[in-house]
Amino acid sequence: MTVSTRHTKVKSDKFQKNILKRGEVPKTSKKEAKYPVGPIVLGFFLFVVVGSAILQIIRQAQSGAPVG
Repeated sequence: MTVSTRHTKVKSDKFQKNILKRGEVPKTSKKEAKYPVGPIVLGFFLFVVVGSAILQIIRQAQSGAPVG
């Protein structure tokens, strides 16, 4: 056998093994829904953003400055 024939046979065998595995999904590939940030960090971020928006609205209302 020449090198290219052996290489072709190895590729073909690998492909044939893959054909037999079609439709079989390994159980370890199932991913759970993981969030990049935790719920505490998200809650803190929302608290800071919403709180600063409310304070800004109160300051605008007290100073009588036009909005925008």
